[in-house]
Parts: sequence; structure tokens; C-alpha cells
Amino acid sequence: MAVFSQEARYKVTNWWEYNESLVRRGDITFWFDEDVLESWEHDNAEWNVGRPYVYSDLAIETLLTLRELFRLPYRQTEGLGRSLATLMGANIAIPNFTSLQKRAAKMQVQISVAPASRQPIDVVVDSSGLKVYGEGEWKVRWHRLERRREWRKLHLAIDPQTQEIVAQVLTSSHTGDAGQVEPLLNQVQQPVEKLYGDGGYDHWNVYNTLAQRRIAPIISLRKNASIRQHGNCAAARLPRDENLRQIRRWGRRGWKRKVGYHRRSLVETTFWRIKRSFGENLKNRHLDNQKTEAALRCKLLNHFARLGLPKFVWTS
Repeated sequence: MAVFSQEARYKVTNWWEYNESLVRRGDITFWFDEDVLESWEHDNAEWNVGRPYVYSDLAIETLLTLRELFRLPYRQTEGLGRSLATLMGANIAIPNFTSLQKRAAKMQVQISVAPASRQPIDVVVDSSGLKVYGEGEWKVRWHRLERRREWRKLHLAIDPQTQEIVAQVLTSSHTGDAGQVEPLLNQVQQPVEKLYGDGGYDHWNVYNTLAQRRIAPIISLRKNASIRQHGNCAAARLPRDENLRQIRRWGRRGWKRKVGYHRRSLVETTFWRIKRSFGENLKNRHLDNQKTEAALRCKLLNHFARLGLPKFVWTS
């Protein structure tokens, strides 16, 4: 599929395969299969204290996944689950909407990543806002900002080679990007060789964290950045100082080109795909539920990536 623009320079070369992957995203049987039905009820033998769960974590996660996939409220998710059980002839009970909401606040969703090899990978980190409540951008522009506007910040780390999300953290809108580097790296299962980030990650605590893990920082520096350690110092040179020396030698644009800094744009593409697929708003109002909601979106997006991504070629 060519991009419909007079200035188009890219076109998709695997349109048929990519089209089939888009169709499969809405295939109910892909998300609601026999393996899920077999593990629908919880194994109460695992619990010794308190009232045992009736439904397994897999059953709850499956329904919550369908909720995110089709952007449904909790009550409509319950109705969808009942109809699917009837159509498939499955003798299973569907949890009510209250149970779904309460269990969602306690779930620890593990985002699905392709089987990891022991080869080091690069990661690209960034964050973007997801709106919880408040007026739309058009109304704000014409009628000024209202007080009641709330956002959450989704921090992602992606593998630029596969474009899969390897780590995610959801925080309040007041949380800085630099402080989330370590929590993101703690989730990555493979060794990390390089980390790409914009100027929001130009903090010494980030460089110290990367140095401890022997990760090379490819981070854009502030315009007023200065050398911290003199070049004649006997101590080992600091990676940030070396980046700054290269920027002064090649220019900022030349440095970005030589170190491959523009790979960072892939994480912005990932945020665009998330918001395009699931919307820019979070449906839940409580942070614990929102964390589960964000993690399920990341897990779904990784499934989408494995189903198929478009392949582009440059056209003159």
C-alpha cells in the first residue's frame, strides 16, 4: 500500500501479509481459545487463607484483554463474555463486572515478549501522556483550560530491532522520565548494550545507572551542557563527556547521524500505534486499575507486532 501523498517516498512491500495481520487482530478465536477455557476456573488448592478465587487469573486477563481490544466498559465486557461462551458452547460461568474491576486492581500483568536470546539488545526509552478525564483539546483551545484535567504518564522501553515493548511503567503526570530508567531496565530480560533517549534523560543519575550496568548511553544533551571531567584526568573518561566532545566535533546533527540516534523515533511510532489502537484515554479512574489497563495494551501491541508489521522501501 503506497502512502497517499504527492511527496510519498515510502511504500509497503508486504501489503497482503500485513492486511491479513490487521484482520487477525479482531479474530475472537485468537484471544478466546480452548486453552483458556480449560484453565477457566481457579485451582483453589493453591490458596490456604481467605476466600479462594472462583476464576483463574488467565480467565480474568482474557476478559480484560477483550475489554481493551474492543474498548468496552466492564458491564459490556461481561455481556461479551456471556455471548462468546454461548456461541462456543462452553460450559463456563462469566464473572460479573464488579469482580472484573476488583481483580483488575490486583493483577500483575506480564507483557508478552518473544523468547529471549542471550544476545545483547538496544533499548529506546520515552514517555507519553494518557488522559484520565478532562475536556478535549479543541474545547480547551477555544474556551481555555479547565481545572479538572488529569493525565497519567506511560514510560516505555522498546527493542528497535523487533519493535516490541520490553518494559513499561505507568506513573502520575508529575513523575520525571529520568527516574524511571532503572525500573524499566529491571524488567528487561536480555542484556542491554545501548540505551537511546532524548534530552529528558540527560541526568547524572541515569548515567550512573547505565555505568553500573555497562550500558552505553546514546542520549541527546542539553544545549548548555558542559564537560564535567577534564580530558587530562587520569580517571576513566565519562560517556557523557565523550558524547559532548563528539557533538562539538561533528555538530549535533552529524553526531545524531553517526551514532544512529534517529532510531529513537521508533518509540514515538510505538506510542502512535498504542493511541491509534486503543485511544488516548484511560477508561479506569483508579491508578491500580490503570496500571493493569496500560500493561494489557502493551501486551496486545506486542501480539500485533508478532502477527505482522508493514515493511517499507524507499521510492524516489
